[in-house]
Amino acid sequence: MSQHINELFDKDGNLIGALLTAEAWTHVRKEVLSALGVKEESTSDIPREPLSDWETLKQYWDFSYPVDTNVHCEHCGNDTLDWAADEPRRFYLTSANLAGLVAFRCANCHSKIQKKHFKDEIKVECTPFQPDKDSSKEARY
Repeated sequence: MSQHINELFDKDGNLIGALLTAEAWTHVRKEVLSALGVKEESTSDIPREPLSDWETLKQYWDFSYPVDTNVHCEHCGNDTLDWAADEPRRFYLTSANLAGLVAFRCANCHSKIQKKHFKDEIKVECTPFQPDKDSSKEARY
């Protein structure tokens, strides 16, 4: 068919769907959604935070130090002692898992702050925002 379209068939050979490349999807997205009557959700600048993942990490916290809520951005100097208590938010939680990896997005400069919780220490990495990314390859939830 095309390098941009892969048709999917069931075991009996019936067409059940199609996969489009990111490039093809960006070209036909509006038309497909309109034809199917799908209304796009308004995308807010405020991301949905995985707070349930954070609560799960806190529930099973077994590190030798107390739960860590301070966040600091090395790139713009944004800083807070308790990211969850800030109103408006200075940092948005983007991920948290039981292994102790917690990531935030700076509300000021959009840098990514990763806090890696180890048995006896926390390692923090701050990565600057890259505005020239290919948006067709960016995950959205």
